[in-house]
Amino acid sequence: MALCNRVRSGISLFNKSTSLTSHRSNLQRSLVAPSISLASRNYANVPGEKDKKVKVPLALYGGSGNYASALYIASVKANAIEKVESELLQFVEAVKNSSIFSQFLKDLSVAKDVRVKVIQEVCGEAKFSDVTKNFLVIAAENGRLKNIDTIAKKFRELAMAYKGEVKATVTTVVALPPEEEKALKDTLQEIIGSGAKVHLEQKIDPSILGGLVLEFSQKVFDMSIKTRAQQMERILREPISVDNI
Repeated sequence: MALCNRVRSGISLFNKSTSLTSHRSNLQRSLVAPSISLASRNYANVPGEKDKKVKVPLALYGGSGNYASALYIASVKANAIEKVESELLQFVEAVKNSSIFSQFLKDLSVAKDVRVKVIQEVCGEAKFSDVTKNFLVIAAENGRLKNIDTIAKKFRELAMAYKGEVKATVTTVVALPPEEEKALKDTLQEIIGSGAKVHLEQKIDPSILGGLVLEFSQKVFDMSIKTRAQQMERILREPISVDNI
C-alpha cells in the first residue's frame, strides 16, 4: 500500500510540475518520415490495401525507430500484427541462441547478396510470412540486421499500442514481492484507465540505492534514492546568498 501511495504521489507531483504534451516539433516529426518511404518498398503488397492510411501510434526516432514504424505500417496493412510480432521475436531468439549467426549479421564485410540469400533461406525454413520475410531481406540489404534486437523491441511497443496494451517497467534494488507487484500493477491500471491493459516488467538495478523508477507511456517517474541524493547534493552545492539570511 505504501508503495502504491508513493507512486500516486510521485506521478501527481510530476504532472503538476511538468507540462506534458503530445505535440512534437516539426523537426522531430520529420525524423519519422523515412519510415513511410521504407514501408512502401514492396514488403507489404496487400491486394486492395495500397491506399490504406495507417497511423503509427507512437513516435519512434532514429534508424531503428524508422524501421520498426515501417514494419508496423506493413503489418497493419496485411492485418498481420500478431503474426509478424511472433515471427520477429522468434528470429531475434534465434540470433541470441547462435553466436555464429549473430556474428554473421553484424559483419558488414559479408557481401550483400550473401546476406540476403542466407536470410531468404532462414525465412523459408521458418515459414515466415511475406511481410516478415521481405522486411528482413530489406534490413539485410541495408546492413540493419545488426540492430534487429532494438528494432524488434520498438516494434513490440507499437504492436502493444495497437492491441491497446501499455508496457510499464519498474526498476528496483531487489525484486518486488508478488503482492506488491500486483498492487503496483493494479494502481497503474487505475491511473491509465480501463481503455488499456497494463503489462508490468521488473528490472533490478542496485545502483539506484533504493526507491523505484517507473516508466510507462513514454514517461519516466524517478523516485529512487540515488536521484534524491543527487538533487540534495546540487542544493547543498549552491552558493548561499547573504541577503537571504
